[in-house]
Amino acid sequence: MDFIASHLLSIILIFPVLSALVILFLPKDEVVLIRWTALIASFIPFGLTLAAWFQFKSDMPGFQFEEQYVWYAAINSTLHLGIDGLSLTMVLLTTLLTPLAILASFSITDRVKAYMMLFLLLEMGMLGVFMALDLLIFFVFWEIGLVPMYFIINQWGSANKDYASLKFMIYTMGGSLGLLLAIQMLGVAFGSYDLPRLFDLWPHAAVLPNISLGLSLSTVKAIAFWAFVIAFAIKVPIWPFHTWLPDAHTEAPTAGSMILAGVLLKLGAYGFLRLILPLYPVEAKYFAGALAILATAAIVFGAFGSYGQDDFKRLVAYSSINHMGFVVLGIAAAAMAAGTTNARIALNGAILQMFNHGLSAAGMFFLVGVIYERTHTRNLNDFGGLFPLVPVYGGILIFTSMASLGLPGLNGFISEFLIVRGSLPILTVYTAISMIGLLFTGAYILKGIKKVLHGPMNEKWVGHLTEINTREIIVMVPLMVLILWIGIWPAWILNVINKAVMMLF
Repeated sequence: MDFIASHLLSIILIFPVLSALVILFLPKDEVVLIRWTALIASFIPFGLTLAAWFQFKSDMPGFQFEEQYVWYAAINSTLHLGIDGLSLTMVLLTTLLTPLAILASFSITDRVKAYMMLFLLLEMGMLGVFMALDLLIFFVFWEIGLVPMYFIINQWGSANKDYASLKFMIYTMGGSLGLLLAIQMLGVAFGSYDLPRLFDLWPHAAVLPNISLGLSLSTVKAIAFWAFVIAFAIKVPIWPFHTWLPDAHTEAPTAGSMILAGVLLKLGAYGFLRLILPLYPVEAKYFAGALAILATAAIVFGAFGSYGQDDFKRLVAYSSINHMGFVVLGIAAAAMAAGTTNARIALNGAILQMFNHGLSAAGMFFLVGVIYERTHTRNLNDFGGLFPLVPVYGGILIFTSMASLGLPGLNGFISEFLIVRGSLPILTVYTAISMIGLLFTGAYILKGIKKVLHGPMNEKWVGHLTEINTREIIVMVPLMVLILWIGIWPAWILNVINKAVMMLF
C-alpha cells in the first residue's frame, strides 16, 4: 500500500499500457475475454483516481502526489508528474469516461483486440497531458494521444473515415509544430523544461539566457504566445480552426466520438489554463480581446452550424464547438482581468464547463450511436415520432439534451451561468453577442428532439426499432447521475476547482 501511495500517479498513468500488453497476448478469437479484460482494467485507474480525489487536500498550494524520474538527463528533462485541483478534475473525467466508452464498444465485432488496445493507449496519452509537470513530457503525451485516435477513426469509422482521420491528424500535428519550437526555445534558454521552474522564471525574464534570437524579448514572447495559442485553439477547437471536428466526429465510431468530445477537446482548454495564463500573463491580457472574438464566433457560428444540420451526429458535433466556445470566453475574461473576483468566477465556470461538457457530449454521442445501430441512418428526416416505440430511450435522450441545453437543475446551467456572470462585467459586448449562440443552443437541441421523437410517426420503424438495452442504460446511468448531482449540488466539485483557481490565478 505504501508503494501505491507513493507512486499513485505513475500507476494510474502506466496501468492502461500494462493492460494493453496483457490484451496483446490474449487469443484474438476470445472476443468476450478481450472485452471484459479491457473493461475491468479500465476501472482500476478510475478507482485509484477516486482514492486521489478523497486524499487530495484542496487547501494546499502547489502540486500534490508529485513524482519525478530522470528521463533525458542531457537536456534536463524529467518525468515529473503532479496534480492540482485543475488537473485532478480532468483526470477524474478521463478515467470515468474511458470505461464507459469501452462498455459502449461491446458492439464492436471487427478486430476487437486492436480496438481495445488503442483505447487503453489513448487513455494513457490523455492522462499524461493532465499529469505532466515537464514541458517536454507534456508535448510527448500531447502527441501520443493523436495516434490511437487517428487509427480508431481510420479503421473503425464510417464512409469518409480516411478523409476525416487524415484531416484530424494534419490539423492537430500542424498546430503542434509551433508549440514544439516554442517549447524547445524555453528549454534551451532556461536549461530546464520543469514547469514550476518555468512559471517562476519565464513571465518575469528580462532577457533570454543561453540563447540569442536577434529579436526583442517582447517580440519573442508574443511569437511564442501565439505558437501556444494556435496549437491549443485547434484542439479546442475554436473558430476558424474548427473544421476538422465535424468530420472527425461524424466518421468516428460511437465510443471514439465519446472520448473525442468528452476528453480530447479538453486538452486544448487545459493547455490555455495550465500553460498560457501562467507563462504569458502580459501577452494573454494584451490579446484577450482577440481571443474573445474567436470564442464569440465559435459560440455563435457553432450554434448556427448545429441548427443547420440534418445529420444527427453532425448536429451534436457542431454543438461541441458552441459549448467549448464558452470555455474559451471564460479564459479570455480571466486573461483580461486576472486576479479579480469576476475573472475567478469566469474561470470556475470554464473549468466546470469542461467537466460538464465531457459528461453531456459523451452521453449525446452515445445516444446517437444507439439509434444509429438500430436504424443505420443519422438523417433526422428519416426519424419522427419514435417516442411511443422507444419511451425509455426517448426519456434518456430528452434528459441528456436538456443538460446540453443548459436547463436549470442540470449541470450545464451551472457552468454556463458562472461563465456569463464572470465575463459580462469584463467582456460585456462579446458576452452579450454570445447570448445569440445561447438562444440557438435551445433551437438546435429542440430541433433534434422534435425530429427524432415527436411529430407524425414514421411507420417504417414500427416492429423494427428496438428499445435501448440494459448495457446501454448502464453506460448512461453514471453520466445522468453526475449531470443531475452537479446541477443540484455543484459544491463538491466547485470547491476543488475554486481553490485551485484562487491559488493559481
